[in-house]
Order: sequence, then C-alpha cells, then structure tokens
Amino acid sequence: MTDQQGKSISIDEDKETKRLLETESGSRYPSGLSGKLILLVALSWSLFQLWYASPLSLMSSSFARPIHLAFAIFLAFLVYPAFKRSPQSRIPWHDWLFAIGGALSALYLVWAYDALSTRPGIPITTDLVFAGVGMLLLLEATRRALGPPLMVVAGVFLIYTYFGPYFPEVISHRGASLERLLSHQWLTSEGVFGVAIGVSASFVFLFVLFGALLERAGAGNYFIKVAFSMLGHMRGGPAKAAVVASGMSGIISGSSIANVVTTGTFTIPLMKRVGFPATKAGAVEVASSTNGQLTPPIMGAAAFLMVEYVGIPYLDVIKHAILPALISYIALIYIVHLEACKANMLGLPRRYKPTLAQSLTSFIGTILGLCILTLVVYYSIGWLKIVFGDWALAIVLSLTLIAYIALVAYSCRFPELKLDDSSAAITELPEVGPTVKSGLYFLLPVVVLVWCLAVERFSPGMAAFWATIFMIFIVVTQKPLQTFFRKKRGEHSDKNYFTAVREGFEDLFHGLVKGAQNMIGIGVATAAAGIVVGTVTLTGIGLVMTDFVEFISGGSLMLILIFTALISLILGLGLPTTANYIVVSTLMAPVVVELGAQNGLLVPLIAVHLFVFYFGILADDTPPVGLAAYAAAAVAKADPIKTGVQGFAYDIRTAILPFMFIFNTNLLLIDIHNIFHFVTVVFGATVAILVFAAATQHWWLTRNRVWETLAMLLIAFTLFRPGFWWDMVYPPIEKLPASQIVEAAEQIPENRGLRVWVSGESLDGREVSKVVLLPLGEAAPGNQRLEEAGLILSIFDDQVEVDMVTWGSPAESLGIDFGWEITAIERELDRPAKEWMLLPPLFLLGLIAWLQVKRIQRQGGSHPRKDQEVNHV
Repeated sequence: MTDQQGKSISIDEDKETKRLLETESGSRYPSGLSGKLILLVALSWSLFQLWYASPLSLMSSSFARPIHLAFAIFLAFLVYPAFKRSPQSRIPWHDWLFAIGGALSALYLVWAYDALSTRPGIPITTDLVFAGVGMLLLLEATRRALGPPLMVVAGVFLIYTYFGPYFPEVISHRGASLERLLSHQWLTSEGVFGVAIGVSASFVFLFVLFGALLERAGAGNYFIKVAFSMLGHMRGGPAKAAVVASGMSGIISGSSIANVVTTGTFTIPLMKRVGFPATKAGAVEVASSTNGQLTPPIMGAAAFLMVEYVGIPYLDVIKHAILPALISYIALIYIVHLEACKANMLGLPRRYKPTLAQSLTSFIGTILGLCILTLVVYYSIGWLKIVFGDWALAIVLSLTLIAYIALVAYSCRFPELKLDDSSAAITELPEVGPTVKSGLYFLLPVVVLVWCLAVERFSPGMAAFWATIFMIFIVVTQKPLQTFFRKKRGEHSDKNYFTAVREGFEDLFHGLVKGAQNMIGIGVATAAAGIVVGTVTLTGIGLVMTDFVEFISGGSLMLILIFTALISLILGLGLPTTANYIVVSTLMAPVVVELGAQNGLLVPLIAVHLFVFYFGILADDTPPVGLAAYAAAAVAKADPIKTGVQGFAYDIRTAILPFMFIFNTNLLLIDIHNIFHFVTVVFGATVAILVFAAATQHWWLTRNRVWETLAMLLIAFTLFRPGFWWDMVYPPIEKLPASQIVEAAEQIPENRGLRVWVSGESLDGREVSKVVLLPLGEAAPGNQRLEEAGLILSIFDDQVEVDMVTWGSPAESLGIDFGWEITAIERELDRPAKEWMLLPPLFLLGLIAWLQVKRIQRQGGSHPRKDQEVNHV
C-alpha cells in the first residue's frame, strides 16, 4: 500500500491517519485476482476519460455520464466495505452483486438510449426497475464512500418529492408518483445524470488525474522542499513553509485531507520541534490545506461546477477567485509569524546565509527574469502563429519538448531530492538555488495548463487533456532522461536504462490508477447531489425557498448570508465540498440574488457561488467532524476537537472574505476600471486582511490592548469596504421617475447597464419588487436600446408598464414579465473615488504602530518577556 507520494505505509503507522486516507480512495485492498481486477478497472476508467476528453472522441455526454457513474459505483462497492467489521482483504459475493447491479443500472441508459428517446416521460416496467435498483445502489455506494450524511440528505429530498402534500404548508407541494420520481431522477438529465456529474466526467476527472500524475512524478515533494528552503530560516519558518507547501500542493491536489497527510507528515513534526504546540501545528496545516482548494488555477472540484451553474468561462472563475485566495494565504503566513513572535521562536539555520543585497538582487532578478520570459514566450508564440500558420503548433510542441529536455538536463547538475524521514532531526535547511533548480521542469505542465486556459481559450476539459498528456510524457521519460544525463556527467548509478524505463511506466500505471481511485468519492457524490437538483426542478422548491428564507430572516440580506453560511458549515460536517456546494448553491444562491435585488443590492451570481464554495471548504476544519482536522490531529498526536477549533480560529480570516466580496465585488476583480483602481483594491484588501489577522491574534508589534484590537477591526472593515462610509457622505446613486427611462437609456454608455426598479406578480403568484441591471448594447435612441434589451413599454404620465417582453431577451432572463410596472430608475452619480476612504484608517493604523513602538521601547525590547526561552532545532 502506498500513500499520496508513493511512500510505503508501514503497518504500525498511525491508524487514524490511515483511516482518513482511506476516505479518499477506499480501505479494501484485496489480493489475488480481485485486487488485479480493481487496478484494471481503475486503469480502464482513466483511459476512458482520456479518450472521451480527446479531440478524437465524438461521444455524446448522454453516453459519457452513465459510463462515468458505472465506473464509480462499480469501484465504490469493491474498495469500500459495507461496515468496519466487513472483510478488508477479500470482496464478499454480495458486494460483487451490488457492484455489477449498480454498473448495469447506469449502463442501461446507454444500451436503451434509442428506446428511451422514443418514449420520454412514459417509462416501461424495465426502465423503472433499472432506475429503482440504480437509485438504491447509488445511495448505498454514497454511504460507503462518503458516510451517511450525503445519503441522508439525498434520501430526505426523495421523501420530500414523494410525500410533498404532507409537509408544512410553507414548503408543501402536490407530490410526485413513484413512476415520475424514478423517471425524472434516473432516466432524464435533470437528476442523477445532470450537470453535476456531467462536469465530473468532462472536467473534474482530468484535473484530479493531472494532480495524481504530478504527485507521482515527485512534484509534491519538490514543492515542499522549495517552500522549506525559501522560508524555513524565518521566525516560525517550518510553519510558514507548511503554508506555502500546502498552497502549492493544493494547486495539484484539490483535497484537504490529501494535503494534510502528504505535507503534514513532514511539516507538523518540524513545527513542533521549533516550538509550536501540537494543537497549533496541526491547526496551521489544516488551515493551509483547506485553503488549497481555493487556489487557482486548479481549485477544488466544485469550482468546475461554477462554469456550468454560473454560465461563465473557467478563466473568469480563476480571475474572480485569485485575489481572495492570495490574500488569504498571505494572512495565514502572517498569523504564523505572529504566533512565532509571541513565543520568540527562531527558524532553522541555513547552510549559506546570503547578505541582504544578495537576497534582494536574487529576488528582483528572478521576478524580472520570469516577466521577461513570459513576455518572450507570449509574443514569440503569437509571432509564430502569424508567420508559420498551421505549422505553428508543431513548432511550439517542438520548443516545449526542447525546453523540457533542457530543464531535465539542468536539474541533473544538482542532487536529487529525496523523501525525508519526518522523524529524523534536521540541523540545517537545504540551499535555495539547488533545490529550486532541481525540479523546474515540474512547472512546465502547469504552464501548459494555464496557457491553454488563458491564451488559447480552450475549454477546461480540453486544457486539462493536453496538460495531462504532457504530464504522462514527463512521468514516462523523466527517469530515463535523468539516468542518461547523470551518467553522461560521470555520476555512478546502479540504475540502467531498462530499469529507468520500467520505473517510468510503473509510475504512469500507478498514477492512472490513483487518479481513478481519487475520483470514486467525487463521482458518487456528484451523482447523489444530483438528486437534490432533480428534486428542485421536479417540485419547484426553489421558488418556495425565497418565501421561506425571507420569512425566517425578516428580509435582511445579512441574516440570509449568515443563514446560508451556517447551512454550508452544518452540511459540510458530513458532506464533501463538492456535494455541499451543489446542495447549498442550488437552494440558496438564487434566493440570495433575488432578495438582494429586493433590497436594492445587485449581487453577481458568481459572488454568491464563491460564498457557498468558501464555507463548504471551511467545513473541513470545523469541529466536531472536520475530517482535515482529524487527519492533522492524528499526525500531530493532538486532540482533534482542539485542533479543529484552533484551525477554525486561524480560518476566521477566510470566513470574513465571502461576506466582504458580497458587498464589495471589487475584491473579485469585478468592475475594476483602471490600473490605479486595481492597485488600490489589491493594496487595501492585503492590508485589511493583515490588520484583521493581527486583531484576531491580539498581537501586532507587541501584544495589543483591547482598544487597539477594536480599532484594528474597524480599520480592517473600512479597508475591505471603503464604500460603506463613503456612501454616507457621497450617495452613489439617485432615484429618478420611471417616466425618464427612455432618456436615461439613451445616455447610458455603450455596453453598460441601466438600473431599473420593477414590480409585478411572479409566475407563482407572489408580488415582487426588485432592482435589475438591464444590459444595453451599442449607442442608439433610447427606445431602440430598450427594445433590443427585450422591453416594449407603454408610458402614461408617470406610469410605465411593460407591454411585451421578447422571448430569450436579457429582460426575460431577468424575470421581467408583461404587465409588470417600471416604478423607478437609478442613475450613478459622479463623486470622488471611494478609495480616498483608505487614508483615514491607514493614518489610524500608523498611530497604533507608533504607540506600540513606544510601548516596546519602554519595556526595553521587542517582547514583553525578554527571558523567554528561544526555541530552535
């Protein structure tokens, strides 16, 4: 048995760590023919997904989704025992029966596709039998792979669908027959085989496979070593390195538990050795590992679902998520620094200590070199396309291959990075230069991925396909190439070329198998969560939720957001992030957008989805059931509840971010007007999160006084939301009579929107009054622009009614209907930039710094306790 890095797991390894690892890819490892069959099926799944994503495949998603689920259910029953007391080394006959039955139930949609297409909504007995068996076995596979919570949630929604009339009046509906329930959930693309599992089959599998191959190639160990070589010498250096290493591992992993176990087995013992208590060492690892799923370009699986649910390109998801992710990690590093300052810790010694001038020169040179290299690559490839046309692709592939071989040859000039023993004492840090240079070629696949997404504008699935193909090439060839170049340099090696080639193909085999095993839980989770989506579309509960949530929140948007956050955290105690995101975003995202509009706040849909995504991830370290906290506690030999509580305390800085970017969408890089605006947003957000971290740690330059902590919280809030105070002085908008809508539409700049208040009766009989942003196209007379947006109006004095709404128009998509009334319009006012509001809090922050410096000078040092023991290795 091997772990995420390919290391063998000894029999006496901590049982709790092993148990949590098993939640990722199963705990049953049968020997003999059964074990080989599992490996063969997992390998076949990876090869099928590669073929499906390739340009050669013309397979419809109607076929790919059932095949994807068939693999997931089949493997789930084979590798996840029914109970703890069930056999671990063999597969009982009934599990074989369940595995085959579940796979056949899914494949029935492929086999009977033509027949099902001729009788939509009119299932025969055979259809219902396969649907019923498939639903039951899917729920059981979900229980085995992910535990009871998601199975219970899906079961509750199925009960709600069937017994709708018996529920309280506020959420009741007329109910659905068993025939209609099974048909809708299993035989259509509205339920189990809906958008969620479609994204899993198209995008998520390839990104998980890409990460598994990177890990198998040794990239995980490389990232850890680089982080330690660069940051280990600082105060609390191992903890800071753990944060960076987990962030880089999160780029290729997307799993909190996998991050904790892979990086934590090395970083947590080191943190303990430099003075961190076991609880805090585990908590730092938990906080940094959970945030790995927030880190572009490869985020958690739920991020790919946003592409379909929000209807924006994946590149836009990355753009909106990048700033919150970066400042969140910066704040965590700063929290670690403050913890180290409190305990007066030192870092690990370096073999060679560069001067300040050398460090600055190296840093600036590296940044400039990367910038120059980026510009050269970008413009040279653009030039190649112009000059060589169709031959440009072959030339670019040749240049990439040459760069890879050159970087491998260059890496062989430096010692090979070995896996460290976490129990061995470390007396000094590895040198930065040789460590970084020993694995630069690991960055090439990530560059290819980002290039395909950002420059070539490929779909996420196609970008992941080409990056994975390149990664397969690296896995197979890196060891033979290293053997060749090391022997050429005259280094003695017991490894011959045949052995190196064999090891390369073994790594490829294990990487493909591991990628499929890591997808089992995600595959069944997206299918089971599809039951919730199917229930919403079948029963119309989504429309009811608006009234229900508005009732319990009193119409307050802040209370609705708190309610949504609590739902995400509670469901996240037992649901994986992906399933949690699907459930909560399906139910709550439309509600938040609708009620925000009724309160006069236009909340972008992506902001609400990221809000849900963040809190779903935070549930991984939320006590009492946060699995990532249990994994870290197992490695740190600490109490899991205390570790979870401390980890959540560190993650408070992440928990406030979703609230902030709901009310200040600039944090998601939305409506950024120019470079100065961008710089002020980034600067304000970075300083705000650092100040908030210092306030929550009750320590900045020295221990905070109570009023200083309160002042810092106010400063952080103001820097995050400068418009909150600025709007009180300079109102951002003014309301105008609805009769001026034609003139206002004519004055709006090209391709901008007009804020319009509308009211009327919705399809479900509710009276609605809300603000919408009506998109207007190119400059034209006002009436023409309104008609192009889909609105034909009748204006009588001060009353404006909607005569007709064009089908499929922007106005129709905003929920406006004929017979509705335009009650007012809003116009943005010219006013000074709200960024001027950054100056008062910065002045107050400078005053606090001056007072703390004076207090330190009076105490005679940088810390209140000069006699405190200095911890070091």
